[in-house]
Amino acid sequence: MTLLNYWHFITFGFIFLIFAAGIVSGFKQENTKMKITMIIIVTVVSILLAGFSVVVVDKYTKKVGLYKLKNKRLLSTEQIIYTGIVKNEGKHKIGKVTVEIKLVNKGHATGNVKGGNFYKSSGFFDFFSGGFNIKMQPQSITKEFVVATNLKPGTAKSFRVHFRYPPYFRSTAQFTKVWGH
Repeated sequence: MTLLNYWHFITFGFIFLIFAAGIVSGFKQENTKMKITMIIIVTVVSILLAGFSVVVVDKYTKKVGLYKLKNKRLLSTEQIIYTGIVKNEGKHKIGKVTVEIKLVNKGHATGNVKGGNFYKSSGFFDFFSGGFNIKMQPQSITKEFVVATNLKPGTAKSFRVHFRYPPYFRSTAQFTKVWGH
């Protein structure tokens, strides 16, 4: 669950005022169909605003930095280990810090690889290759890890994660993202 801070409660209060004004306005209507329609619309809009506000407030109040990211392959177990440090750079407590690591096979060393630059198998090829026992190997893998919980402002935490490294990957490009929620 996301930890809420005072900005969340301020936005929830504002949305509640809009909701209450809409409900009062809806009950003042004389036409029953209009009254029900207004109440439903105000309720749906308020729920959507509340959900959207949580995402927006989280984006601007929960800032996380990723430092000293290193990786090491273990050839004996076909795994890759990532170590690093995450730091809460904002002024509010963060409930969960998530690190996403994406590995793309045969990526350019410069890192200007986008997800669409690689061939993705289509349903047509899968239909005809199924009878020939041809295995399609994914050319990119994405893993997400929760590396810290309840991270206070200004504090840092080291992490270590590992996952299986595909043995057919060559000259791999890596992309990492970190976020707090």
